[in-house]
Amino acid sequence: MDESGSDCRITVNGEDLVLDVSGALWWPAEKTLVVADVHFEKGSAYARTGQFLPPYDTRTAIQKIEHLLRRFRAERVIALGDSFHDGGAGGRLDLEERSALSALTKAVDFLWVEGNHDPEPPSWLGGRIVPEIAIGGLSFRHIPAEGDCRGEVAGHLHPAARLSRGGLSLRKRCFVSDGSRLILPAFGAYAGGLDVRDRAVAALFARGFGVYALGRQKVYFVGGTYQAMT
Repeated sequence: MDESGSDCRITVNGEDLVLDVSGALWWPAEKTLVVADVHFEKGSAYARTGQFLPPYDTRTAIQKIEHLLRRFRAERVIALGDSFHDGGAGGRLDLEERSALSALTKAVDFLWVEGNHDPEPPSWLGGRIVPEIAIGGLSFRHIPAEGDCRGEVAGHLHPAARLSRGGLSLRKRCFVSDGSRLILPAFGAYAGGLDVRDRAVAALFARGFGVYALGRQKVYFVGGTYQAMT
């Protein structure tokens, strides 16, 4: 593992980006924070089927976003789809959560990218709803497109990597990039993960890719055939 520095910085299609330990992406030049696959209200969805999880996933995710906005002084947020776990998730937010999300959409330019779980994010929360959006050298969408998509930043796959160290094996969420495109880890607490060795991930990177795993206090480059910069 590369343990130098507190931030993990990479370049994607000529744009300098910061990979944050929270699983969010920070784009300094555009003062833009990007999160993927938050899955608000996944806990309450599971509860309806008899699978009871601590019902704090939504509130925790909102608090994390609020903290990141203050820390980076962001002026724009892009939520890369599957922000809500299902079509009824917005209606299951409690009053405090609705108020907090509405305040976020008023404080910054907030873009909700449509996902497969939430093709129609709740418009009453504020912000702008878009199928995808291009800014500068980057294009933001939920599901990665096939082929060579330079500048693509996407979510959907929830990449994760299994790491071995000191006789222990750990599974960590991770960013995946080859310098041309970038896949973000899931931001939501209850979102699962797809092994980076899975064909769905590998097929997107014909020239190989680098894996950037979320640690406790920083993001680590942990291997792969490509390393941009850290």
